[in-house]
Amino acid sequence: VNDSLMRFFDHCAKFVALVEENDAAMCQVDAFKEGPEMRKVLEKVASALCLPVEELNADIVQVAFLTCSYELAIKNVTSPWCSLFSEEDAKVLEYLNDLKQYWKRGYGYDINSRSSCILFQDIFQHLDKAVEESKSSKPISSPLIVQVGHAETLQPLLALMGFFKDDEPLKANNYVRQTHRKFRSGRIVPYAANLVFVLYHCDQVKTSKEEYQVQMLLNEKLMSFHHSNEAISTYADLKDYYKDILENCHFKEECELPKINITAIDEL
Repeated sequence: VNDSLMRFFDHCAKFVALVEENDAAMCQVDAFKEGPEMRKVLEKVASALCLPVEELNADIVQVAFLTCSYELAIKNVTSPWCSLFSEEDAKVLEYLNDLKQYWKRGYGYDINSRSSCILFQDIFQHLDKAVEESKSSKPISSPLIVQVGHAETLQPLLALMGFFKDDEPLKANNYVRQTHRKFRSGRIVPYAANLVFVLYHCDQVKTSKEEYQVQMLLNEKLMSFHHSNEAISTYADLKDYYKDILENCHFKEECELPKINITAIDEL
């Protein structure tokens, strides 16, 4: 178990201070909780429960929705709590969760994804070693490497690689415009989410560059690489595309807190 690698976010002082423990960093989430879409859901739930709407808030309603979700997902049981929500309500509550993931683990702040570069570099070090051993006709010392983390490990890593990035940031006031957003945390990091890099050694190729190729699967589904729009890439091209992260992302420097007295939002 290597927590410094798989829980990089705990070891990144800048992320902890400016995002994790900084209430102001979640201003878009808080604004959506008070916005018209959530207000409509609150009023419907209050009416169904015969309660004054003042007795409810977004957090309580979200707990009821998650209780419904968990029982459905884990036990395949339709909880009585599910009867409180329509499909449209579910979409609003999904967006609330996506907003939180976006600003806390995704594209909201650069440090979210930059803090994962230590893991990204580790993945490529293992791939490099396999290529090196293969080229010198040695047995591959680690043909399979398994690292176990959390959704909070995967989401920043995928953001670092540029996946599921929308043209417009997710904000409290653009719920309708984000109807067809790419960033849907429930699809990106569902239960038992997994990311797999597969390295191939190809014998019958035209050039030496094509000898080593890579595929990437998220939740057992092939992903298309950004630089080629293909589900397979030469290892050389993939490394070249991510050259800046592999060479210039230094965890210690990235995660240092600014020395001058600056407000968290300004720094982010």
